[in-house]
Amino acid sequence: MRSARALVLGAGGQLGRALMASAPKDMSVTGATREECDISNPDAVRQCVTKCDPAWVINAAAYTAVDDAEDFPDTAFAINADGPRYLAQACAASGIRLLHVSTDFVFDGKTGSPYATDAAAAPLGVYGDSKWRGEQAVEASGAHHVIVRTSWVYAPSGRNFALTMLRLMREHKVVRVVNDQTGAPTLSRGLAEVCWALVQHPEARGVFHWSDAGAITWYEFACGIRDEALSLGLLTAPVSVEPIPTEAFPTKAQRPAYSVLDASGAVATLGVAQQPWRAALRDMLVSLAEQGGVAQ
Repeated sequence: MRSARALVLGAGGQLGRALMASAPKDMSVTGATREECDISNPDAVRQCVTKCDPAWVINAAAYTAVDDAEDFPDTAFAINADGPRYLAQACAASGIRLLHVSTDFVFDGKTGSPYATDAAAAPLGVYGDSKWRGEQAVEASGAHHVIVRTSWVYAPSGRNFALTMLRLMREHKVVRVVNDQTGAPTLSRGLAEVCWALVQHPEARGVFHWSDAGAITWYEFACGIRDEALSLGLLTAPVSVEPIPTEAFPTKAQRPAYSVLDASGAVATLGVAQQPWRAALRDMLVSLAEQGGVAQ
């Protein structure tokens, strides 16, 4: 039955894996990696959607290399802007509903307070701009859609800040981390569960925000990673974490100084609470410890 079928694009990424692992038992879910469905190719998109004939498509496919996007804007826009447009058009033509995942980087970080879903977008770089154009394409397509913006996503696998910090802390006695960029971490599993809840909610439509609870800096996140990892035996010796300003760690892409998202709309719609960031982090590290302390 079509109403119980979903297609997850970007199934090989950290969110895609979480979506596949947490799929509702009463739903038939097909996952497609980039190799299986390149969303920057309109023919591939149409063929994939037609073959699956789902009720919902969840688009977790994205070009997320923020700094590399400055050097390869054509690739970033092809995946983050053109891809969602092709996908939304295919969904609109077949009456398929679309959940599209976006980012806090559509904002410039100058407000100093959590961003509402209707806050004005003002991306600072290619990555944020490409994701914002993808959102606009989805909204203009006429497809029934849900857009979920999120921030600082991490998981027990893939490339993310938590695993990078854990590796650096195993290799060095001191790590230096930016302390003037504030946001909210988001564990991929919790984000995936919210995406499925929105898919199953009969009235969910439009833009939602989701992250774990708390507004912290990257430095504070790193300190939490160190402390929890030590308590679980993932680190065998204490590590010094030193706070530094953004200018001491120059990057090609400018980051928003404050990108906390106001998730109250999702909380009210779904009747769920945001998990505190520290509890979510510990859950992930416990999972990693159970795997032998190595990302899978």
